[in-house]
Amino acid sequence: MKKAELKNKVRGYRAMQGDLTQQQLADLIGCSRQTIISIETSKFVPSVELALKLASALNVKVEDIFSLEEESKP
Repeated sequence: MKKAELKNKVRGYRAMQGDLTQQQLADLIGCSRQTIISIETSKFVPSVELALKLASALNVKVEDIFSLEEESKP
């Protein structure tokens, strides 16, 4: 059976925005730095609203940041 895992490129897009810090991004979208850390390390799946805010703050589409990857599970 295959299990899907949400992957993200938040860290990479932050770097492309002139080294935007986790705290600066958190302030822009109205969440905590810990939330940004958790999203970047795939420990937290953001709500649709938060994902849209991230995309807007990073000037990209949600689909550019997040992708669903299937992994084989024995």
